[in-house]
Amino acid sequence: MLSIDHVFQRLSASPFRQRFHLGSKEYLYCQNKGPEDVSQHAADFVASRLAPAEPQNDGKQTPMRGHPVFIAQHATGTCCRGCLEKWHNIPAHTKMSKIQQDYTVTIIMHWLNIEMQRPTPAAKQRKPKQKKPASGDESQQLNLL
Repeated sequence: MLSIDHVFQRLSASPFRQRFHLGSKEYLYCQNKGPEDVSQHAADFVASRLAPAEPQNDGKQTPMRGHPVFIAQHATGTCCRGCLEKWHNIPAHTKMSKIQQDYTVTIIMHWLNIEMQRPTPAAKQRKPKQKKPASGDESQQLNLL
């Protein structure tokens, strides 16, 4: 495990890790739930998805969206045991200790705290669905007149 400053300095050099930011839904979720609830969610996710020596679907167990903690995990290299080993020197193939789990939650919450200092992200505008022609023939006809 490394110091928070050292980890975030290393993460800042990764274009992949730097592309992650909270969307408007995740930002509002953090605002509404508060740090205590989000921290508990992070602890639960780490305990169930990362802490075992051989997590189920390791390398693919953390979704890319759907919860602010998932986004934070990808941004901080705490998404799988391989990334934990690479970015945080937490060995793979061994059960994570309580100290390692707490450290991981601290890293996730630190990133979320930084994200929550940013302005509220704008909500994405949904594109209206275009109606498709009733039959396939109409879409392939050319109007030459």
